[in-house]
Amino acid sequence: MLQGWRNQQLARNLSLGYIEDQERTVRSFARHTDAMPWEWPPQHVDDWSAGLRAVHGCVRSTLRNYQGSVRLFCDFLTNPAYGWVEECMRHFGTHPVQVVHEWNAATHADEAEGEPERRAFTRPELEAFFDYADEQVLRVRGKGRKGWLPAFRDAALFKTTYGYGLRRNETRMLDLTDFGRNPEGPEFGDYGTLQVRYGKAKKGSPP
Repeated sequence: MLQGWRNQQLARNLSLGYIEDQERTVRSFARHTDAMPWEWPPQHVDDWSAGLRAVHGCVRSTLRNYQGSVRLFCDFLTNPAYGWVEECMRHFGTHPVQVVHEWNAATHADEAEGEPERRAFTRPELEAFFDYADEQVLRVRGKGRKGWLPAFRDAALFKTTYGYGLRRNETRMLDLTDFGRNPEGPEFGDYGTLQVRYGKAKKGSPP
């Protein structure tokens, strides 16, 4: 079943990392239930979700994503196109059902789901952070140590990330060739524009 689901997701052109995360979640759910998919009732989702919140401290968005993985797996198993219902009835006298429903799953009510105690840096805090990063470059270089170049790289990376509003992976995959001249800002030389080649991908599409 998992292999068939993996093939279906590959056929939809989903990324390998996403597929592996989905499978890992379903395997975790199966271990919790200690039962086969054709034996799962909705109550297994209730118990599993309660443990994720109360024991493991999962945040709302993580819990919703985990439940979504199980929901998608059950959608695959109950889809008549793949024949798993008939196969299980023939061998076990029962079949898989959808166990994640709107009454036992977390809803996505708000676009921003950050916890209220987590906030963005204020401008003075940002300035203090960037100043500290610059000071580390001067401090290390003043001691005659070779580590000032990595410190300088990190300081420049923090400012680039903030200045262009980049995500983590977008920043991680940057290359010098991604910078170029900007006719509207000739004072920046070869670094007036930035092309982000690894932007956030939509499902089934490359970055």
